[in-house]
Amino acid sequence: EIGGVFVSVDVTDDASATSALDQAEAAHGAARVLVNCAGIAIAAKTVGKENVPHSLDAFRKTVEVNLIGTFNIISKFAARAIPLDEIDGERGVIVNTASVAAFEGQIGQVAYSASKGGVVGLT
Repeated sequence: EIGGVFVSVDVTDDASATSALDQAEAAHGAARVLVNCAGIAIAAKTVGKENVPHSLDAFRKTVEVNLIGTFNIISKFAARAIPLDEIDGERGVIVNTASVAAFEGQIGQVAYSASKGGVVGLT
């Protein structure tokens, strides 16, 4: 109803991220607002029941989506914003979504908490 366009994107994939930004720009012109809120949470403790360690692949996947994916989109968005004319001294705005888990951690969310802590540091 508001004329928006939905674009599916894998934030961990360069080609997908570029394509999504291209599609959004084709539909609405140069973007001046980026909201990063992609995130996954895999429930696992550092060491689970019966002394089973957290899956390294699951930890990597969470960090890849939540932290590296956030950076991937930021860098591509910022590169497109640099040549834009300033409006009130600004070219655009980036909003990154983290979580209280970034500061307090959460039982069973070691990968999520670490990745969101990284988003806080990145921001």
